[in-house]
Amino acid sequence: MKENKKTRLVVVGNGMAGTACVEEVIKAGRERFDITVIGREPHPNYNRVLLAYVLTGEKSVSEITTHGREWYEQNGVRLITGVEVSDIRRASRSVIANNETLAAYDKLILATGSLPIIPRIPGADRDGVFTFRNVADCERIRGRIGRGGRVVVIGGGLLGLEAAHAAHKLGAEVTVAHLMGRLMERQCDAASAALLTDDLERMGIRVLLGKEAIEITGSGNSVGGVRFKDGQEVAADAVIVSIGIRPNIGLAARSGIYCERGVVVSDTMQTYDPAIYAVGECVQHRGATFGLVGAVFEQARVLANHLAADARLVFKNRPASTRLKVQGIDLYSAGDISDNDAESIEYFDRGARVYKRALLKDGRLTGLVMYGDSAQGPRLFSSLLENEDVGHRRHALLFGEAAAVKGASSVADMPDDLIVCGCNGVTKGMLVEAIEKKGLFTRADVARETRASTSCGGCAPLIDRILEATLGADFQGGVAPANICACTKYSREDVIKNIKERRLTSVMAVMEALGWETVGCDTCRPALNYYVSMVWPLEAVDDATSRLVNERAHANIQNDGTFSVVPRIYGGAITPAELGRIAECAQRHEVKLVKLTGGGRIDLIGVKKDDLPVVWKELDMDSGYAYGKALRTVKTCVGALHCRFGTQDSLNLGIALEKRLAGLWMPAKVKLSVSGCPRNCAESGIKDIGVVGVSGGFEIYVGGCGGIELKAGQKLATVKTPEDVMKVASAFIQHYREDAAYGERTFKWVRRRGINEIQKAVVDDATGAAALVARLEAAAAVVLDPWRQRVGA
Repeated sequence: MKENKKTRLVVVGNGMAGTACVEEVIKAGRERFDITVIGREPHPNYNRVLLAYVLTGEKSVSEITTHGREWYEQNGVRLITGVEVSDIRRASRSVIANNETLAAYDKLILATGSLPIIPRIPGADRDGVFTFRNVADCERIRGRIGRGGRVVVIGGGLLGLEAAHAAHKLGAEVTVAHLMGRLMERQCDAASAALLTDDLERMGIRVLLGKEAIEITGSGNSVGGVRFKDGQEVAADAVIVSIGIRPNIGLAARSGIYCERGVVVSDTMQTYDPAIYAVGECVQHRGATFGLVGAVFEQARVLANHLAADARLVFKNRPASTRLKVQGIDLYSAGDISDNDAESIEYFDRGARVYKRALLKDGRLTGLVMYGDSAQGPRLFSSLLENEDVGHRRHALLFGEAAAVKGASSVADMPDDLIVCGCNGVTKGMLVEAIEKKGLFTRADVARETRASTSCGGCAPLIDRILEATLGADFQGGVAPANICACTKYSREDVIKNIKERRLTSVMAVMEALGWETVGCDTCRPALNYYVSMVWPLEAVDDATSRLVNERAHANIQNDGTFSVVPRIYGGAITPAELGRIAECAQRHEVKLVKLTGGGRIDLIGVKKDDLPVVWKELDMDSGYAYGKALRTVKTCVGALHCRFGTQDSLNLGIALEKRLAGLWMPAKVKLSVSGCPRNCAESGIKDIGVVGVSGGFEIYVGGCGGIELKAGQKLATVKTPEDVMKVASAFIQHYREDAAYGERTFKWVRRRGINEIQKAVVDDATGAAALVARLEAAAAVVLDPWRQRVGA
C-alpha cells in the first residue's frame, strides 16, 4: 500500500503571523505536513507587543520569546533563522537565498510583515535615526542613548508613544512631535487625546502637536536635532521615527505575485498563485491592510482551515480594539471613533480623569473610546463585534454589566470565535477548552497555558468572567494566588518587601523597580496603590488611575449615571441640625430617593454628577466612604445611656471607634458594631469587628460577615474598659491592613491566619500590639476628608 506523502509547507517569516499559522496547522493535523520556517531575524518567535520592555532593559529577548527553539524541535518543525529569502521560483516551487535553494514547497505562506515608513526629508539617513520595530532596533536605541540623552520621537501614534515612554524610563529627555492636531487620532477623539497629552506631559514627556518635520539636522553624519516646518528646532541625540508602516511586498512583487499596496489575497488568504498564501501585515484583503495583531490570528485560523482541506472558514475583516501600553495610562479604543454621523453617548468626570464614549448607529455600537477606566471595554467590544442592538440599555451602557440588561454582555452569549486577548490571538472558545480540558482554575493558570493576559493585561477582567462562567463555584477568585496577578511573577510578600526595603512610594515606582511584565491591570494596580499607602502613609503618592472608578469619584455610580451621597453619621447618631441640612439639600436638588441604610445611615440616591460638590458643601458632613475599601459604618444601639437592659455605653464607644478608623484605606470594606448588652441589637456577631457589652466589660468578636457568605465572628478577647476596646480593635485593624491580601475580607483572613495567631499578635504581645496601634494612629493622622478638601467645607 502506497504511503501518503506529506505536504511540504514553507513559511517565509517567523514573526507573530508566521508562527500563528504554524500553530494552527499543527492543530489541524501536524502529521500531514512537513514544515519549514524561515526567519530573517536571528531569534525564534517573540512577542513584539512587549518590545518596549526590551528597550528599557526590563526584559531580555528570552523573556519575551513565545516559541523557543525547543518548541520547533518538539513539533518537528525545521527552523532557519538569520536568513532573508531573496526569490521565489514559482515554476520549480522553491525559495532562494544567496543564490541557493533553501527549501522546496508544495504550499508556501508569506508572512513577511511590514516596513516602517521613513520620511523623505534631509538627514533621515543620519547616524542616530532609528525605527522601533524589532529587537535589533531596541539594541541600537539603547546603545545610542544609554541612560539619558535627548530623544525626539516623530509620530504620536500607538507605537510612537510606547517608544517615547520607554525612552523616558531610560532617563532620556523626550519630545514627541506629531503631525496631526491630536495624539493617536485613529484611536482617540479630542477629549481622550487631551487627557492623554496632559498625562504624558505630567510624566515629563513633552508633546508638540501640528508639527511637520522637514529636516533632521546635525554635525557631520550624526543627529543633532529636528527642524519643523514652522521654523522651530528641537535638539536631539537620537530620533525615533514612528509615522506608520507599509506592507513588505518586495519578495512577492519580485516573484511576480500580484500586489497592490499589499499582497492581494482572497477570503481564504490565497494569493493569485493557488500554491501561495499570505498573512499578516504584508497582505491586502478587499482593499484593507493590517497593522494590529488581532486580525493576524484570525487570518492564521482561516488559512490553516483551508490547508487542512476543511474549507469552512473565510476571513472577514472585523473592527479592532487597541490598548495603549504605557504604565499609568488606561486607554482603550475600538471600532470607528471618527464617524460624525453616529450618535454619541458620553461620560466625562474631569476631576477623576475618566472619559467614556460610545458611538451608535441604529442602536448598534460602531466605536468606543475609554480613558481612565476601561474595565467595560472588552464587554462593549463584544457587543460591537456581534452587532448587538444595545439601544434598549443605552442609559446603562457605560456603567458596567450590573447596570445592563440581558444581552451579549453575558459570557454565555459571547461567540466562541470572539478574540479575548488580541495581543496573543486567544479566543473565548480556546479559553473555555483550555479551562475544561486542562483543569485551569485561576487567571495565572490561563496565562501559563494560553499566554492570554501576559502582554498588555487589558483582557484580564474578561478572562476572570470566562473563568467564573465556566467553573461556577470552583472559580478561584478573591484572594490573590502566589503572584498577585498574571501581570507579574511577584507575590504580595515580595512586593511589600521591596516597597519597604527600597522605599518605593508610588505605583509607578513599584512597577519600574520590579520590572512589571505589563502596564498592569485592575487587579494589581489598585493593590499596589494600597500597599504603597499602607507601608508609607506619609510619603505615598496616590495614583488616581489605579483606583476603581467609584473611589476616584468619591461616590457610587448608579445604574442611570447619577450618584449616591452617603454622609458619615458617627455611630448612627445625628443632630437635628444635620438632619435638617440633609432634608433641605435633598429637596433643593430634587434627590430621587432618600433611604435609611442597614448601617443606620442616610443615603441620598440620584444626585447629578455636577451637583456633587455643592451637595457636599451644603451638607457640611464627612464622607461615609460608602464607595471604597475602607470603614463603612459602626452600627450601635443606645446602650446604657438610655436602654434599661444596657450594661455598657455602646453609643459613645461606637462613635469613638468610627472617628478613629474613618477614612483609612483597607484591603476590603470593613463594618463594625457595638451592642450595649448580650441581646446584641447591633448584630455584633456578623461584623468585621463586633463588640458586645457584658457585665464588667466587653467581648470582642472578629471576622464575621452578614453578606453572601454568612459567617459568625470568632471571639478575640474580653476586656474591661472602652479604652481597652479601642486598643485591641486598632491593633486588629492595623494587623489586618498589613497582613491581608488586597481584596481579602476579614472573615477570610481570620480563617486563613487563624484566630489563635491573631490573638497572639494583637492581644497577648503587648509590645507588638502597641506598635500596631502606633502605626495605625500615624496613618490616621494624615487622613483628610476628600470632599472637605475639594469644596472647602
